[in-house]
Amino acid sequence: MNITHVVENLNRGGLERVVIDLVVEQQRAGHACQVVCLFEKGLLAVEIERHGVPVLSCDKRVGPDLRAIRRLRDSLRRHRTEVLHSHNMIAHYHAVPASLGLPIRHVLNTRHGMGALRAASRREWLYRRCMSRTDHVVTVCERARDDLVARRMAPEGKLVVVPNGIEVTRFAAASDETRAALARELGAAPSARIVGTVGRLNWAKDLTTLIRAYALVRERVPDSVLAIVGDGADRDKLAASAEEAGVASFVRFLGDRGDVAALLRGFDVFAMSSVSEGYSIALLEACASALPIVATDVGGNAEIVRDGRNGRIVPPRDASALAQAIVEMLADPRRAAAMGLAGREWALDEASLRSMTSRYLALYAQGASA
Repeated sequence: MNITHVVENLNRGGLERVVIDLVVEQQRAGHACQVVCLFEKGLLAVEIERHGVPVLSCDKRVGPDLRAIRRLRDSLRRHRTEVLHSHNMIAHYHAVPASLGLPIRHVLNTRHGMGALRAASRREWLYRRCMSRTDHVVTVCERARDDLVARRMAPEGKLVVVPNGIEVTRFAAASDETRAALARELGAAPSARIVGTVGRLNWAKDLTTLIRAYALVRERVPDSVLAIVGDGADRDKLAASAEEAGVASFVRFLGDRGDVAALLRGFDVFAMSSVSEGYSIALLEACASALPIVATDVGGNAEIVRDGRNGRIVPPRDASALAQAIVEMLADPRRAAAMGLAGREWALDEASLRSMTSRYLALYAQGASA
């Protein structure tokens, strides 16, 4: 099949990681793939181009941009696209108009998150207008599917759940040596307990609550450090929050890193304080790294972290509950290790890249709806 994936860009993030891994697997399976970026190519484009997959950019300007739609249409026509797979809302309501009249036999869209917009917003209105030209809408967790049904954003008969998958074998469990190595990098004692998180520094991750929770953790676990991996618009705000909470000396902002798998092997606990998630790649990677997890009950988090089995689920925006769960993990290393191993076993069975790729290819093979 000739498959075109349409994204906003290929900068670092969970959606982008899913697209890259999915496209590489499809290319290896013998399909002809290309990726079209609505805006710029992004930092990770080179990673996918190394595998012989063309990455094109439409260089869309702010606001309506017919030139970008024409570029997208030209790329679909030259590629002789048979399957058009867009990712998230903005990419979809540009891809569908660009595809009109072309011999594309299957159009689908993946919604990678829960969505923070009102159903009455202009973007959601444009998205809903594309449903008559859309064969399937994929959500990455059951809760996201239920949300779209409740908001009448897509016909229920077109909705399919395909959980995200990762290459689990990229990740390995932590050890005393890897934890000590990360502690040295962070300027902490080799025995320091490291609470870590990975994600964009934006409103959705609510890292202010994590920093407040960590201040409570440090009162009970004084040899601990908080490592925050990622970058984003809220970095200065979060640094100020750490100062205000009195823990700035013990919070490390590691920035955008390409060695996340290695960093995860140094954590004692993975913490997620998000107020909005889809089916988190960061949580899947933490599971694959055999880490015990404390995560908020939003999006698909509770579908990944089974409370009491491979981690703890706590309410969002509750620093006290988040702190208590983290302290429980740090206070009982044996139980925490057992939870981490349970998470890795689940990831090997249920969260593989191969499983996700097979499900998407089965959808593509269905062809256009009647």
